[in-house]
This record gives sequence, C-alpha cells and structure tokens, in this order.
Amino acid sequence: MRAEPETLAVVHDSLPHDSARLHVTGRATYIDDIPEPAGTLHIALGLSPKARGQLVSLDLSEVQSAEGVVRVITGHDAPGKNDTSPHLGDEPMLATDEIAFHGQAVFAVVATSRKAARIAARLARMEIASEKPSVSVDDARAEGGRVLPDYAWENPRVADALEASPLRLSGEIEIGGQEHFYLEGQAAFAFPGEGEEMLVHSSTQHPSEVQHIVARVLGVADHNVTIECRRMGGGFGGKESQASQFAAIAALAARLTGRPCKLRLDRDDDFVLTGKRHDFLTRYDVGFDEEGVVQAIDLQLDARCGYSADLTIGVVDRAMFHSDNAYFLPEAQIASRRLKTNTVSNTAFRGFGGPQGMVGIEAVMDAIAHQLGRDPLDIRKANFYRPGRDLTPYGMTVFDIETLLPLVERLELTSDYRARRAEIANFNAHSPILKKGLALTPVKFGISFTLKHLNQAGALVHVYSDGSVMLNHGGTEMGQGLYVKVAQVVADVFGIALDRVKITATSTAKVPNTGPTAASSGTDLNAMAAKIAAETIRSRMAEEAGRRFGCAAENIAFSDGVVRGNGQDIAFGALAKACVLERISLSATGFYSTPGITWDRNTKTGRPFFYFAYGAACSEVIIDTMTGEMKLTRADILHDCGRSLNPAIDIGQIEGGFVQGLGWLTTEELVFDAEGRLRTHAPSTYKIPVASDIPADLRVSLWHEPNREEAIHRSKAVGEPPVMLAISVFSAIADAVHSLAPGKPVSLRAPATPEAILDACDAQKGLA
Repeated sequence: MRAEPETLAVVHDSLPHDSARLHVTGRATYIDDIPEPAGTLHIALGLSPKARGQLVSLDLSEVQSAEGVVRVITGHDAPGKNDTSPHLGDEPMLATDEIAFHGQAVFAVVATSRKAARIAARLARMEIASEKPSVSVDDARAEGGRVLPDYAWENPRVADALEASPLRLSGEIEIGGQEHFYLEGQAAFAFPGEGEEMLVHSSTQHPSEVQHIVARVLGVADHNVTIECRRMGGGFGGKESQASQFAAIAALAARLTGRPCKLRLDRDDDFVLTGKRHDFLTRYDVGFDEEGVVQAIDLQLDARCGYSADLTIGVVDRAMFHSDNAYFLPEAQIASRRLKTNTVSNTAFRGFGGPQGMVGIEAVMDAIAHQLGRDPLDIRKANFYRPGRDLTPYGMTVFDIETLLPLVERLELTSDYRARRAEIANFNAHSPILKKGLALTPVKFGISFTLKHLNQAGALVHVYSDGSVMLNHGGTEMGQGLYVKVAQVVADVFGIALDRVKITATSTAKVPNTGPTAASSGTDLNAMAAKIAAETIRSRMAEEAGRRFGCAAENIAFSDGVVRGNGQDIAFGALAKACVLERISLSATGFYSTPGITWDRNTKTGRPFFYFAYGAACSEVIIDTMTGEMKLTRADILHDCGRSLNPAIDIGQIEGGFVQGLGWLTTEELVFDAEGRLRTHAPSTYKIPVASDIPADLRVSLWHEPNREEAIHRSKAVGEPPVMLAISVFSAIADAVHSLAPGKPVSLRAPATPEAILDACDAQKGLA
C-alpha cells in the first residue's frame, strides 16, 4: 500500500466541526431534544437534607398520592444491585440506610410531567439520625477517614539530601476544586424493549461503563442493554463515571413502568449531586542551591475525595505523576492521602489530577525565585529536564525532552518576555496601589491512561456500494471535535472527500468494551482503530482494483475520489459497486491498543505514558492591592500538537482549555458550609469565566514538530494539556503580589479570587 505523503488531502486541514452548523442554529440534538413518544414519563429525585447520618424512616405516601405520580422508586426496587460505582461497590444508586452527603439521592419520583415529579419529590417525610459531617481536608485528617489507602513513591535518600542542600524552603498551597458546568446537564432517556432489552440515550463519556452498570442494576446481561450517545453538551470528565447513576435510575424506571422514562437534572440539583475536581492541600519541603537548582524535595498531597472512591485512584495518582511537571527532581519523595469527607464524591475533571500536581510544583519554583530574588523563568529553565537529567520521580525516562527548552525559548522571544519584565518592574516601582505581574510557565503532560486496560479502542467502518462510508467508534463527542478528526483520518485512507464519510452515534451495540473518552486519548485511540478498519477494507478493494488493472495491489493508489493503477483509473464508488458484485466484504472492525504502556502500580515501575505533550504560556496581569481585583491583560500561548490533524479544532481546544483553567485558578470557588451544604450551587454564586475575562490580547500558536511516537499521523493529544497553561496566570498574580515585598515568598491560595489576592497582599505587607 502507498506510504503516507507529507501533505494529506484531508488530514492536517483546518476543517469545521462536523456539527458546527447544527450548534450555531440550535438544531443539534441532545438528550432532551429527542422526540418523546406518547406516554413518556419524567423523573425527579428526592434528596437528603442532611450530610451524614442514618436514614431512620422514609415516608413516601404523600409523594405516591400526588397528582401525576405513576411510581416512586427506592434503592430496594433494583432487581439487581443498588450500586452505580465504577469499581468498589461504594456508591448506592439511591441511599437506603446511610446518608453520606448533603443532597444525596434517596428516592426517585416517576410522573407524567417533570413539574409534577419535582413538586411531588418535596412531599417526602425523611427522618435522619444526623451526625456532624466531615467536610474539609482538616476534618478528614482529624478523623483519619480514607476512600483508598495512602500511596507514595518513597525515597530513603530524600531526608539526607534535604539536610545537605545549601538552602531549604517549606510551605503549603491550597488548591481548590472546580465544577464542570457543562452546558447540558446530566441526562438520560430510557426506552424499554422486548423482554429484558433496554435502550438508554445517555449523556456520557463512557458508554461501555454505563452499559455495564445499568445491566448490574437491572440484574440482566450486558447484551440486553444498549447505550447510545450522539453528542454531549460538554463533559470535561463530569460524565465519565457519574452519568451511570442517572442512566440506571432512568432504566429502572422504564423497567418498572414499561414506558419510556427521562431524567434531566435541574442545574442546582446537578451541582449538588455530581462530583467536582478534587481539591488539594499540598505541602512541600525543598532543598536547592544558590542558583535555585533543586537538590531534593518532599511533597505531601492531601486530596479531598468525598464519600466514595469514584475515580480517585487515577486522579490522585496522576497528580503525583505530574508533580514534577517539566522539572528534574534529583531526589524526590511524593506521597498522597485520599481523604474521605461527607461531600459528593469528586471525580474526573479535565487534566485528571495533573493540574493540581503542576500547580504545586510551579508554586515551589516561584517560592525559590522569590527567596533568591531571581527571575522565576530563570529558575524554571535551570531545573528543566535535559539530557542526563531526564529521569522522573516514578522512574520513567523523558525520551523526547528536546522539545521543552526550544519551545519555551521560542515563546520567551515571541512574547518579548525580557523587555516586558523590565517595563513591569518600572511600573511597579512607581505605582503604589496597582501592581503588574508576568509569568511564563511550561507544561509537560503525559498522554495515556495510567490504568493499562483503558488504553484500547474499537471502530466499525462500512463502505456502501455507492462509495459512501459509515463510521462508528467507541469515542464520544462532547464538542471537542473528535468525530470530525476521526472522519478525516478515514476519508484520507480511502482518498475521498470528507462529506462522503457519515459519522454515527456512539453505541455499545456497534463497538463493544470501549474505554472512556478521557485522558486526552480520544483521538489517539479511536482514530487509530478507525484507520486500521478502513485500511482493511482498502486492502480488499486494492486487490480487486489490481486484478482489474493487471497490477499488484501495492501499486494501487486512492486519491481525489479515484482509484488508480497501471495507467488506469476507476471512481471510488464504481470500485465499491464492483466489489459488492464480486462478493468482497466492505465492512471491517478495527482495534487498537496503545503500545509500550507498562506501568505496574503495585511495584511502582514501568512506563505510564506513551508520550508527552508540551506547551508554554506567558501571562500578564494587573491587580489592585487595595481590593484584590485582578485583570488578565495579555496571554501568549505556544502549544505542541505534533502534526495537528486539524489545526482549527486544536486551536479552539487550546483557547477553551486555557480559559477553563483561568476560571479554576481565579474565579471558580466552591464553598461548603460546616453542615456540608454546597453554597455555590448556581451561576449566581459560582463564577465561571465570561467574555470580559478573556484578555483582549490573546495570541495562540502551534509548535510544528511531528510526534516522535507513532501516534495517529504523528499528531499529539490536545484535550487536557491546555488547561495547565493557565497556571501562568496564577504565577503572574503571585509575581504581582511579590512586588509588594521582594525577597519574601508569596502565600496565595487557588483560586486566586479577589479575597485570596487581598489576603496574600496583606500577608506580603505583614498585615496578616
């Protein structure tokens, strides 16, 4: 078969999102837009008014007799197991005895309208023998509760190395959580079929897991349950594991009533019922020399996990994996505690713990620079991985480290960092109230699931007799452009126009046993699986073309909708028709598993990542030291996407990820009161970034360098790494605060809200 040309006809082009027109015209179909058959029922949930205790009694008589109510469901009604946890059996679909967090679902009301169900849900009489909840990291440490055992990469040399270091510094940083705030809330629409069959339209990133959990709750085999997802209105990790509960409730309601049942969460309920990004308290003890080069570091990561494990094992592990970011730490010990609290279980969020780990080490770099009175960028560059200093704390060699320093130095030059640093110093010297800050921070993000079995994907490709192509794979579309990228790859294999490839909804009935669309691996995995399937069909077609043209199959070329060989040609559609007449199969499955992933969590050895994606951002801010107000005035971004499959889509992901990270680190503050109630549960109290938060001067460029690993067309993943570019904003704020008292490390918590900035300013001035 032909070798891949340097420039492909469809791949690497900036093509629009496959649903772009539908998005902007409001015609894209989401779960709540699916036409409702006659007799469709609607579900509302009854929530616990307490955060911790035993459910003594539950009187649902008034609920059952309310107008429009058809059925009331509790956890005891599950024919199978009342369990929607991904792994450990610690998350009941509906609580039956123990109450673990405020707002936990206790029962479900199934009614003829959504309004009737919601009204009826408030009529329950619930008696709970309440206890004082554990809410904060300090509460959890005091109680000693864990959702999983402690885990660490011990290093017996660290203590001596710290003692031998010329200089030493210790501190801590609070790192807040984050609400996903997807535009489409959690939703599921279940349709009962013949016998035990159940079709569920679920807004989920992991259809296979939802299939398995719905089957578990219903007490049926997986093959009786089909999960379908055409698109989500955003996910960001919040629909990786947590969509399962709502799909299971909808499916159970459909099974018990024999009618289609839909569950769509109200925004406030969605806030209360669903997990967030894990918040961390990170402590560090670092030894370094007079040049700011780290000699040793001891890191303790304490994560508030909520009441159950959920995906904490992977999230906190990844925080540990990324606690080095771009820096060589000669002697490092990294430990973690996964703390149990009476709050909703935290879950996956874009970056999957990586952002929290990176914020910690970047705070360390800033603290060293502030202590030494040096430019933080110089300290960062002095500690970069480089040849001979390329072994991570978890024992993996950073094999492609040559990308890091040139990328950062390119951005240092194009952002005019040095001149702006001098200008800002002059501004701050003459401005007593307003202070500016500047920071350039790197990103090194490992790509792959750290759980080996998740690094697999399947695809199904059909070529019809007219030459049109149908494509299906296990990845889910949540607005990130996965579908169009995979379609580009398939179109290129056949040498046809993109509009000849039809993308169909993700369905467990078509591609089984898939992993979640997460960990930035959606395109890497699914595009490669689809390419393998398409190449199988192309090989069969090439054999037939070679027979017709009198040449070997390897001399057949597919391009521009035409198949050529031996001086002859035939339209792709005509060849497809000929293959059908010759009884040649034009359908194939493809399967791909990421090579070289060997991480063993028990022995703490191996290679957890296929490759690393790099990036850097330079951000400039101005703060008001009297009020704590902050404005991001300029951001320059240079990001590594390898040979981008679709530069326009990737730039959109970079911009979106940066802004989402900006929100996490500056405005999005989660507040739980002492009783475990989430007080920031709506847009009125929880502040995501808006248009005015985006700097008027935002410059985004791609670093053009092929992936050294054989990823799909030498591209690199782009879903999660851009979130961490926003750490430059947090460091820039710290830089502005530092100008109030040079030489003194800054104490700034994340998110850096006006209150947090004002507290840091007061501490820097010695007023707190």
